Order: sequence, then C-alpha cells, then structure tokens
Amino acid sequence: MNDRKTVTFTLDGQKVTVDEGLTILEAAERFGIRIPRLCYHPDLSLAGSCRVCIVDVRDMGHYMAACSSKVWDGMDVRTNSPEIRQARRDIVELLLDNHPKDCQTCERDGNCELQNLAYSLGVRERLFEGERKDFPSEDSSRSVIREANKCILCGRCVRVCAEIQGVYNLSQHGRGFRTVVMPAHGAKMDESVCVQCGQCINVCPTAAFLEKDSTDVVWAALSDPTKHVVVQTAPSIRAAIGEGFGQPPGTPSTGKMVAALRHLGFKAVFDTDFAADLTIVEESNEFLGRLHGNGPLPIITSCSPGWISFLEKFYPELIPNASTCRSPMTMMSALLKTYYAEKIGKAPRDIYVVAVMPCVAKKYEARRPEHYLPDGIPLTDAVLTTRELIWMIRSWGIDYWTMPDIEFWNLPSEEFDEPLGIATGAGDIFGTTGGVMEATLRTAVEKLTGTPVGPLEFRDVRAVEGLREASFDLAGTTINVAVANGLHNAKQILDKIVRGEKQFHIVEVMACPGGCIGGGGQPYPPRGVNVLDPELLRRRAAALYRIDESKELRRSHENPAVKKLYEEWLGQPGGEKAHRLLHTHYAARLPRGIK
Repeated sequence: MNDRKTVTFTLDGQKVTVDEGLTILEAAERFGIRIPRLCYHPDLSLAGSCRVCIVDVRDMGHYMAACSSKVWDGMDVRTNSPEIRQARRDIVELLLDNHPKDCQTCERDGNCELQNLAYSLGVRERLFEGERKDFPSEDSSRSVIREANKCILCGRCVRVCAEIQGVYNLSQHGRGFRTVVMPAHGAKMDESVCVQCGQCINVCPTAAFLEKDSTDVVWAALSDPTKHVVVQTAPSIRAAIGEGFGQPPGTPSTGKMVAALRHLGFKAVFDTDFAADLTIVEESNEFLGRLHGNGPLPIITSCSPGWISFLEKFYPELIPNASTCRSPMTMMSALLKTYYAEKIGKAPRDIYVVAVMPCVAKKYEARRPEHYLPDGIPLTDAVLTTRELIWMIRSWGIDYWTMPDIEFWNLPSEEFDEPLGIATGAGDIFGTTGGVMEATLRTAVEKLTGTPVGPLEFRDVRAVEGLREASFDLAGTTINVAVANGLHNAKQILDKIVRGEKQFHIVEVMACPGGCIGGGGQPYPPRGVNVLDPELLRRRAAALYRIDESKELRRSHENPAVKKLYEEWLGQPGGEKAHRLLHTHYAARLPRGIK
C-alpha cells in the first residue's frame, strides 16, 4: 500500500503531480526546468535571500522565491515569462553594480556563479553607477583570505561553517550597505575560532573566500639554482586533478600528475602515500601500546589539520587521546629534510619541499612552530592546493593528457622517485573518509594475531556519509571504531566520548566532508555538480579504491621501502629517533581575547 501524499498543481500551463513537501524549485527540476538560483545550495539550509529564483505564483498574484516556497494543491506557477526574466535580470544587475569590475583578473573568472548567471540572464551592461562597498582584504589567516568586496551576502559560507563544520565562526554584521560577513566582533580570521578547513571557499559562488596563494613562492624556488626543489603529492590529488583538465570526477591520473610535476621542473617527485604507510606503522604501534594500558583510549587519528585545530579549540580535554603521529605530509617533509638530505649530500636548508595537498589547512599546518627543525628551518616550505597546481600546469603550457612519457634524470616521467615514492594500497585510501581506519585495521589484525591472515578490506568503515560506527573481532578482542567526516558529525562522536556513553578504541576524524577528497583545496566541480554532492565524493573515493585494488601490496607494514627505512635509519617503530622525527604534540589554543 502506498501512503505517499502527492500534490497536483499547474506548472507553466501543465497539470503535474509531485510528492508533497517539495519546493517549487525541486518540483520544477522533476520536469527538466532549472530555475536560476544563487544563495540556494542543496546540502545547506534554505536562506531565500538572493531572490534570483523568483517565480510568478498566479493564484497569489505576486512573485515568490522558488527555493523556499513549497507547492500546494491547485497552485498555478509560471517559471518563465518576459516579466520574470526581466525581474531576475534586475536583481543580478543590482548585485553586479555593487561588485568589483575585475572579472578578467579574478581567480574565479570562468568559474564564478555570479558571472555565469549574469551571462545566462543576458546582463550585458552595468546600469547603476554610484558608491560601492569598500572593505579591505583580510589575509591574516595562514590559509584563507576573506574578500568582502566580492561577497554577495548569499550566506552559504555562514551555513556551511555552522551546519556542516559546526564551527559557527562566520555571521553577517552591520546593516544595509555596510553588511559584511566576518567572525564575531569583527575579529580577524587568525584571531577567531576558524579551523582553516576552507569549506567556505568551496561553497562561495564568487571569490569572497580564497585560499592563500603559494604559487609565486613556488615559481621563485623552481627558478632558484641554489635550491634543490622537490615535491610530494597527497593520495587524493590523483583522484581529483583530472577534473581540472576536463575529465569526469573519479578519473585517476597518477602517472600524468607525476609527469606534469617533472615538466614543471621539480628535481624529485615523492609520494605522500609512502608517509601514509609510515603513519600506519607508527600509529598501529601507538594503538597497540594503548590497548595494553600505555595511554588513553580511544586513540583519535591526527592526519587532518583542520580537525586538529578544531580539537585544540573546542575539545582540549581530548588532546591526550589524539595520536602523536605527525600527518603524512609532515612525516614526509621531515624525512626529506633529514634522511633524503643525508642521502644526496645536501644541507636541509638547501632542499625546498613543496607539498601538493587537497586541504588549505595544510598551509596552516606547515607554519605550526612544532613542524620546524631546531635551527628554524620549516619542514614543509610551501603547500599548493590541487587548484593551485592545476593553474600552474596550465600556466606552464603543459597539455596534461597528451604529454609524452619521457625520461627526466634517468627516470620515466610518470614514476615516483624511490625509495620515498613506493607505497601500498593502504596509503592510497588515506584520501577518503574511513581510509585511515581501514589501513590501521589491516595492519592491526596482523599485529594482534601474529599471522598475515585476516580481512584485507573493512567495508563497514567505508562511507562518504558523515558518520559510521562498527565493531570488529580481532583475535578475540572486540575493537569498537567510529569514523566521522565533517566536524558537525565529529561532534556527535566526541560528545559520546566526553560523556562516557560509549567506549571506542579507534576514532577517525576528517575535517572535510568525504575526507580529503572533499578538501577545501580540491577542484571546483563542473557546472551542475555541487561541491558537497555525495555522488561527487563517491566517485573520487572510488578512484582511490581502484588504485588500492590494483596494487600487489595493500598493507602498510608490507612496504619494503618502509621496512628498509627502519632497518637502516629509524630503528624500531616508536623508538627514540622515530618519535623525534615522526611524532609531535598538541595544546589548547583559544582565540585571542577569549579567556
């Protein structure tokens, strides 16, 4: 028996029937009608503030916002007419007349929703000259720049910060012409509770939020003959970079990515996946020690810098539970400035380490004081987002998909440098939510049982949805785990831990929806695809799982290069040298002015 309630109404002169509860915008899309929108985002709450989606509700005698008005029986809606098109155009013209005239030099040129909307509505001139808002650029943050002059007050950044990330750092201040989005009390971003995740950048339809650019310093380093410039690439980059060159989401392109980096002039290209394997070896050793009473449980993963910032600001009581392992990026940088420097006979200060990351918070992580050598040399000199690397490749004139596989320094251009370029499949899946957990479990099974048998895949922790809990029987020991992505979801797990409602052994937290594949520095998706769309995240995740499945070695501790590193240089996992180079510490960090 079907108890579903329906509504019958008139849509552009045709009688249609849809499920009760749909908005006009949602109902129209069921029939192939796409109503223009700007403030609307399908994964965020409704704002109805921009009014670009107005439609003519004829039985009411006036226009209504299609994104926030639900259909009712007998409603008569017109989504298009000369009058409606003109009204929408007037709204967009007014937005543009209070907007900077710098489209050709704006980072979002060609990928700006306001620009695209103006074109589709036929806006061809600015009609209203006069005073414009004039706010200074706010670039105090290590990761995020706020350009209030480009803000159209759609509220998406406010909603994603509150509803998806649970940080509530942004809100609208002032009235009328002087309204501006910023942290509480007008604080600068680096003085606020911002965790530098960059999700505000991802959902912004213009360029009111951007990552802090690092391309200039990387260009300069590549042109400096005194510098030995090397690069490392995070797991999720290879699953998303192809989107920047016209490929559909979920197209893996590891070899082409490596080749492009060689063409740019990097002396060596290393795989952060190697350090992900190393992280698992160290973290598994740490977990097993805690399981036997040497530290608090649950152990909480520490790879995501946005999550670590959130932990230090909102849950300082759980800092002892965080794994002391550095992130794979910083582990790799530490090895490049020490082990690799020693191998090639160069001083650490002469090696310039660039990290290509999906995450703008990695820029913040690289400048944390605990990630410097004792003489003040940073472990990671510069961090590029996926978007920044895509721009550099285009700027260099590299044809990403047709460049030949030639030799650079006696190496095929599409192969990582060894030994810090060898990785198992477990390292690849670090880029998606649940990947760190699954990689840990693959190694923990063998460590607990003493035999190389047991599950290779732990599908119960795989999900781009925000929250997942599971239990596993490992050698007679029940291990309770939880996986969270998006910090609002993480709060649910963390609150359970704080209140003592459930005993977990391992908890994985990723700051961004979907994990690193949904990071704040990943490519802007193609038109018609929303940046928080679970299908987009699933496709990127699937690319990493395919890479994992294609590899012969799929457990981190089986990595021969990792084994050799311990044998000839690091000593034992968790030993004195390994702990000094590969581990760190965290501390409560309240924003300035908050006691």
